[in-house]
Amino acid sequence: MTLSTLLRRAAMPALFVAATWAAPAVQAATIVMASTTSTEQSGLFAHLLPAFKKASGIDIKVVAQGTGQALDTARRGDADVLFVHDQVAEEKFVAEGYATKRYPVMYNDFVLIGPADDPAGIKGNDIVQALSKLAKDNASFVSRGDKSGTHAAELRFWKAAGVEDMGKGYKACGCGMGPALNMASSMGAYVLSDRGTWLSFKNPGNLKILVEGDKRLFNQYGVMVVNPAKFPHVKAKDAQQFVDWVTSPAGQDTIASYKVNGQQLFFPNAEK
Repeated sequence: MTLSTLLRRAAMPALFVAATWAAPAVQAATIVMASTTSTEQSGLFAHLLPAFKKASGIDIKVVAQGTGQALDTARRGDADVLFVHDQVAEEKFVAEGYATKRYPVMYNDFVLIGPADDPAGIKGNDIVQALSKLAKDNASFVSRGDKSGTHAAELRFWKAAGVEDMGKGYKACGCGMGPALNMASSMGAYVLSDRGTWLSFKNPGNLKILVEGDKRLFNQYGVMVVNPAKFPHVKAKDAQQFVDWVTSPAGQDTIASYKVNGQQLFFPNAEK
């Protein structure tokens, strides 16, 4: 046996121990965000989250649902942070102790969309009057019907209009904003949408915005860290880092810079 062979054999145990005890590669932190289909399908997160990762090194996995479902996901402890748009439901979430604070972050507005020829004659800036006409005419109307922030707003508007029976043309799809718009496009139906998703929508068909500008159509978004006192496994520190960033000048500027065809989709309004 040669000297070089002996030396190689002697070195093997040391190499094995070194390989066994080598420190694992450092992995980027990842948090789970429960959010709305509007923030996802509008393309905002594809613009916003890479900027946050560049600033923090933290990855965010988005679970896009209706706001009601997103809140329920967080109530089960299956999310670290929420980014949603139903202020009444958000404040209830905080009151129940599932978050310690709600942070306003941005806004846009809802718009009522329908066939360009507007058979029900609803065009204008009064959402209550428009829905009253749709109900009386039994007009074809697609509702998300999914307990989302948009669905909650729609139900508030029907209530304000004093409408309990939406008519025979009312269809609840139990779906996200994009699928609801697709259904309305194929049916030539009316539908309530957030403006951001509508501006990003690639299949408008004969649809156009018919009702906008009513102050009741204001659409506020908020962010919340899920309370680690409820769920100790929640990555509250990393989640708070996202909240702090998205409400900071850097995050707010990133939101403002997101545009589709030259139009700004969301308007930052974090409290200073």
